Amino acid sequence: MNLLLLGGAGVLAGAVNSAVGSGTLLTYPILVASGLPPVVANGTNTLGLIPGSAAAAWGYRRELAGRVRLLVPLCVAIMAGSLVGALAVVRLPQAFVVVVPWLILAACVLVIVQPWVARRLASAAPDGSRHRALLPSLLGTGVYSGYFGAGQGMILLAVLGTLHDHDLQRSNAVKNLLAAVANVMSAAVFVAAASVDLGAALAVGVGALAGGLLGAPATRRLPQGALRALVVGIGLVAAVAGFLRY
Repeated sequence: MNLLLLGGAGVLAGAVNSAVGSGTLLTYPILVASGLPPVVANGTNTLGLIPGSAAAAWGYRRELAGRVRLLVPLCVAIMAGSLVGALAVVRLPQAFVVVVPWLILAACVLVIVQPWVARRLASAAPDGSRHRALLPSLLGTGVYSGYFGAGQGMILLAVLGTLHDHDLQRSNAVKNLLAAVANVMSAAVFVAAASVDLGAALAVGVGALAGGLLGAPATRRLPQGALRALVVGIGLVAAVAGFLRY
């Protein structure tokens, strides 16, 4: 197993995840190509990307400051969903990954239309009705994140930008935090089920930590239009890769 290659993939994945998500599509195929069974590669990838997600959340700490009371329910919702998804992946076949490209494409569309949707929601419904849909949406996103996680950042960003905060940078900050929380919960299940290669996870983790630390400061300076274009561009590439693979 080429640990340097896995570390390099982790750097790229950590940087991509800090901006958008879908870093899994950089690391998971390499883990499988390295000889790990798909379920073990999935668990290893989830564990390995935790440092990058945590570093990206730390990089956005200014946008998260003073919002603890608002963020705790969001973290609980995505943790519960991630637990369900991770338990499913260690007990059931991985047929669910067939729908991953479609979910990523749907998230791309939602990110594109999010400003229009946000304006319509703001004028047609009070904030309370949008926020009531937020926790169930995060619960469902958590199930998906715990099961496979490719493009989880895309889906989280679309959900948060529409139902939580219309500012893309603040939504991106919350996305990084929730991705880290979801990965920790899922990884705990995979470790307990012995579905992790610790050496490979360490290599990916070291790279993802570096990528997250480097990626977050860079993406914080991007204008919202540029960040939205980056989100959609990476999402389309991730979707095409998913269609070709599955």
